[in-house]
Amino acid sequence: MTAIQYLDEPADGYRPGACNIGPAEISRRRRSGYLGLGVAAALAVGLVVTDAAPVLRLSVGAPLFVGLLGFAQAQLRFCVGFATMGLRNFGALGGESKVGDRAAHRADLRRATVITAGCAAAAGAVAVGFALLPL
Repeated sequence: MTAIQYLDEPADGYRPGACNIGPAEISRRRRSGYLGLGVAAALAVGLVVTDAAPVLRLSVGAPLFVGLLGFAQAQLRFCVGFATMGLRNFGALGGESKVGDRAAHRADLRRATVITAGCAAAAGAVAVGFALLPL
């Protein structure tokens, strides 16, 4: 498979507000997605088995948020944490570099806010739905 590089795209793949991580970081985000969803599922089963109160079932939202955020970042090739710190990484893990342009950093921050809010809303909706189930 051949990669296409456009004239306005940097060689490392960084695009402000669109893409700030490469393959190694994407794999890391995907693993965190699986971990978060696994913890959420195990917690949900535990809460059902112990007949936990509905308010306690809301706690499924936290690991679910982590899982959804991990998968969203992997799919979108965009790390919310890196955006917040003004970083990007298209090489090996630990090889982050600074985003030097202020406008690019602002675009990254806007994207990070949208991704975080979307994942929080989805996790919150699922957690509320789980809490309201008549178990």
